[in-house]
Amino acid sequence: MGFFYFRHMQEDFLHYIWKHKAFDSSNLKTVLGEKISILKLGQHNHNAGPDFFNSQIRIADQLWAGNVEIHIKSSDWYVHNHEVDSSYDNVILHVVWEYDTEIFRKDNSEIPTLELKHYVDKNLLNNYQKLIQSKSWINCEADLAEVDDFLLDNWLERLYIERLERKSNEIDLLLKKSNNNWEAVLFKMLLKNFGLKANGEAFSNIASSVDFSIVRKLQNDVLAMEALLFGQANLLEGDIQDGYFLDLKERYLFLRQKFSLKNEGVVTLQFFRLRPPNFPTIRLSQFANLYTKEQQLFSKVMGLKSIEDFYSMFNLGATNFWMSHYTFSKTSKTSKKLLTNCLLYTSPSPRDRG
Repeated sequence: MGFFYFRHMQEDFLHYIWKHKAFDSSNLKTVLGEKISILKLGQHNHNAGPDFFNSQIRIADQLWAGNVEIHIKSSDWYVHNHEVDSSYDNVILHVVWEYDTEIFRKDNSEIPTLELKHYVDKNLLNNYQKLIQSKSWINCEADLAEVDDFLLDNWLERLYIERLERKSNEIDLLLKKSNNNWEAVLFKMLLKNFGLKANGEAFSNIASSVDFSIVRKLQNDVLAMEALLFGQANLLEGDIQDGYFLDLKERYLFLRQKFSLKNEGVVTLQFFRLRPPNFPTIRLSQFANLYTKEQQLFSKVMGLKSIEDFYSMFNLGATNFWMSHYTFSKTSKTSKKLLTNCLLYTSPSPRDRG
């Protein structure tokens, strides 16, 4: 059975085990016998870089603060070339299912390793084996019939209500901050959602870094709107000799000085694991197009009579430069970067969740 687990084990499962502390942590030790005490598991990272940020772990008598990286085999560290990547210099613990070699940082210091297979309950492994061997359309299909209909219906209803409560609380807070300006609230909420899951936080930071009165003043000039968004997103920092890029950069420098703009709180945008049509560059240009096309967006949305009218309002694309680009520095095959209905109505695909 151990061979089965090793062959079919996936890192996502190990991420789940670590994130939910689904293992016996009472007597953890590194492969060298040093005692491990977990004070903070860390924040799960779904993008490039170590798997868990800002962990706090005591190893022997030393308290460490840093990142945790997870692999099936310890040798995967070298398979993935982490030894030459500075993003992994702050890894304080290497969590693996099977230890097959020691791991060293760029400075040749050995990274403590936890071999997790000795601390996971067999019942959890048995359930995992059943799930990955299942031929059902969803892994837990066979168990659904055992759930009482009343319980299931109430659970789904509760999830729906909790989701509405979270969203309404967020909107209430934004309304208070904007003195009940619904147009400003829509701007912030919509920009956040244009970022999808991968860049939702960054796009929300951009929205929060700009007073909506500035947006109002730029709504007749799509290039000025793009310059504002790209500049606040730190996308105009490079040395790119392109007329469009230089124009945006010049416009942004003017806007930054005129309105005393600051963007230190904007987190880094993610391109990794995103389909090119969902790159933040494309989404920001589409958003700029929307807000120069529609002057009173909230009022118009509230006045729509059908879903067809809604889709028609959002039937737009990025500006002309982006027809042959996905980034500022590289040309691509010409295509219209249209905002599709599915992106307006549904969640992003698993691949675009980072």
